[in-house]
Amino acid sequence: QVQLVESGGGLVQTGGSLRLSCTASGRYFDDDDVGWSRQAPGKERELLIGINWRGSSVTYYTDAVKGRFTISRDNAQNTVYLQMNILNPEDTAVYYCAAGLGASFDPSKYVYWGQGTQVTVSS
Repeated sequence: QVQLVESGGGLVQTGGSLRLSCTASGRYFDDDDVGWSRQAPGKERELLIGINWRGSSVTYYTDAVKGRFTISRDNAQNTVYLQMNILNPEDTAVYYCAAGLGASFDPSKYVYWGQGTQVTVSS
């Protein structure tokens, strides 16, 4: 069993940046692919980006964040990062990380989810 905890959310102005962290406990998750999704008020959860277990492959699930968001991982720290740049009010949402074996190529395999962290972008 893997427990995931997101951190790093907060309030930022339009055009600003934030880096979110997803830290695992319970066991190492260096065999798991990890992804980030978000859910804005009144909208369905949207899958954003994923990284494979080795950190050698990144998958973007939506064009909305291409060129602005990047993902990386430090398996020694059991942590995956989401770097978010050029933020705008449409990025306001609760951001979640998820993990699972082989999940970056098959998102149905994201079976472990964190509780989320709020990101608010002011105009």
